[in-house]
Amino acid sequence: MIRWLAFVVVAGGLVALAAFDVAPPATSASNDWVPVRETNLEVAAGSPLDFSRILKSPPVEASNRILVNAQGRFARADAPEAPARMMCASLAWSPASGGFPDKPTADRYALQLKRHGYDLARFHFVDAALMFGRKRDFDFDPDTLDRVNYLMAALKKNGISWILDGLTSWRGGYGGFDDRWDPSSDLKLRVLVDDDAFEHWRRLVTMTLGSLNPYTGKRPIDDPALTLVVPVNEGGVEFDSILREKAGVPHYSPLLEPKWNGWLRARYRTTDALSTAWGGLGAGQKLETGAIDLPTSRYEKSARMRDFQAFLVDVETKAAARMTRVIRDLGYSGPIAPYNNWPSLQTALSRRNQDAVALNAYQDWVGGYQPGSKIGQVSSIGDGAFYVRAMAGGRWLDRPFVITEYDHLFWSRSRYEAGLVFPAYAALQGWDAICRHAHGPIILAYGEPYLHKRQMLPYAIALDPVARAGETLAALLFRRGDVAEAKTVVPFAARGEQDLTDSMQSREADPLTRLALVAKIGLKDADRIAPGELAVRQPRDPRQALEIFGELKAKGLLPKDAGDPAAGRTVSQTGEIVLNEGRGRITLDAPNTKAIAFGTLDEPVSIGPLTVARADVGALFSVSSLDGEPVAKSRKLLVIFATDARNSGMRFRDAAEKTIEDFGRLPVLIRRGEIDVRLAGKGAWLLSPVGLDGAVGAPVAAGDGELSTRLSNVTQDGPTTYFLIERPEGA
Repeated sequence: MIRWLAFVVVAGGLVALAAFDVAPPATSASNDWVPVRETNLEVAAGSPLDFSRILKSPPVEASNRILVNAQGRFARADAPEAPARMMCASLAWSPASGGFPDKPTADRYALQLKRHGYDLARFHFVDAALMFGRKRDFDFDPDTLDRVNYLMAALKKNGISWILDGLTSWRGGYGGFDDRWDPSSDLKLRVLVDDDAFEHWRRLVTMTLGSLNPYTGKRPIDDPALTLVVPVNEGGVEFDSILREKAGVPHYSPLLEPKWNGWLRARYRTTDALSTAWGGLGAGQKLETGAIDLPTSRYEKSARMRDFQAFLVDVETKAAARMTRVIRDLGYSGPIAPYNNWPSLQTALSRRNQDAVALNAYQDWVGGYQPGSKIGQVSSIGDGAFYVRAMAGGRWLDRPFVITEYDHLFWSRSRYEAGLVFPAYAALQGWDAICRHAHGPIILAYGEPYLHKRQMLPYAIALDPVARAGETLAALLFRRGDVAEAKTVVPFAARGEQDLTDSMQSREADPLTRLALVAKIGLKDADRIAPGELAVRQPRDPRQALEIFGELKAKGLLPKDAGDPAAGRTVSQTGEIVLNEGRGRITLDAPNTKAIAFGTLDEPVSIGPLTVARADVGALFSVSSLDGEPVAKSRKLLVIFATDARNSGMRFRDAAEKTIEDFGRLPVLIRRGEIDVRLAGKGAWLLSPVGLDGAVGAPVAAGDGELSTRLSNVTQDGPTTYFLIERPEGA
């Protein structure tokens, strides 16, 4: 979701940054929070954080472009049988976050994305940037357009493909508005039901995707770097109505009434037939006169709401087909993914005929940046990775599945979990691309002179050392392929409209989606599921989850210690991922990475050759090979130790730190943490801190044989989230 973008535009567009080198305020002056000293964040070539050496990204050409292979997965043209997991960088810049960079900066930025392990970038709210400050319709700012075109070419040169939105802003190509990031317009709804609005969308898409880029020599629509098109970002009727909900205004727009009544007439023919189906109608409700009301509330549970969902499926399916025809007529043959809003039973049916599916979902969603904004402080481990499972339940099997937005948001104390929970389960599920949502995933330095870079904020992962550490691990777990994909698929049977309920909020039941913690799941047409196939069938019964889990165990498709989903402990089919909700802990035991995320660590935990104990704060801790050898044999390993981070002077309205009073300012403060670490191995070893820019500092520990130390994330050069273990050759 993107309601946060309503708070992006400010008077004047840009605000200068106050002095950076300020002392921490009294509220953060204790030893628990230590200021980051670095300002430069550009990863140096050849450093431990330069993943361009281990994650190859040659310039994008027709010969290596991303395509959809016979199994419905992303793959490269020169290796079509090998699925290509893609690590996506969200580019959602606005004037308040700096806008699109100039050419020298674009070259540096694209190179940095490559070094961070990204091979896909999502261009988001480009229409808003192009029309910012413009008075006439479709009068794109020429400087911004030139910057967008140049950045696309720079990314392509660095092996980074693109996802392009057709329409993101509620103002589209209309001139004369200064609220382009605010969901104040009904344009996204009108594109689905109004011919004039649809023609506006068509012109916008034709201009942005169908115009020549002078730096690539191609139209974006023809470029091999274009991997996915999202015609309208989060364009589903229900989701858009939630974003634009206001007190005293009906939940559903009167624009829908004519089509709603026409749809009901085609289905029921007479008022009497409709009244029988719904169990009665209100006074004055007559089908023949087109006077059947829309549901008054999205929370209504009724036969009317069930029909309304079926109506939305019809509207959205037809509109998606219409938009797809326009994009195909422009010359694009790749995947198109409308309705990337959240998963529900209704939206799943709207996506049924699409050739790709994209979804957005968040853990601990935040609605804005103003004082009084709230967060739940909810652990994704404690709720069994709910937001990941919800996405898994909205996937359609046998076609590409892309997460265009996810995050475990700042200022959640447990957001360190995201670097392990999300990429590990995304890899287990065999998803095609994941994109942690942000203004931009990286910055080149702290202290940029823009409003939204004065401090860490929700959706600003570039400034957050905890989120950046998570993205670093995600590049290894997901894109490098450290986490194995499950071999067993449990399809969820889908029949169609008869699967809808009387509630708009209905989605796959929580007990059923817990199967995603052990095996792959996804939707599949019921008539394509064999009678004896292991599947979640219709009608849904949550008890099927334990039955299927038992069958998987009986058939030897799960590890001997497969856990107990009912007790909140699950072990993936691969045996690599163990989730223990009760203990607030998840571990990963893969050949090239050993990792753990925990709220407390009150006992030693062994993960293969790694043992950790006595941590004094919740954290993400991982050890990953950088030389291609398994952790047990590797001579060069990256250690991630991420606790928490906040801004200097950050204040809350409550002791639970759920309601923000003041986000504070730079410098960023990292929470001090210590942990006992043992790593089996042979020969001499060195343990050195690594700066946020990849620079390796002086060793903090050394020894021979087993590595054993109490590790602190605060060094003589300040706090960090990275360390390097080296075992010299011949030792």
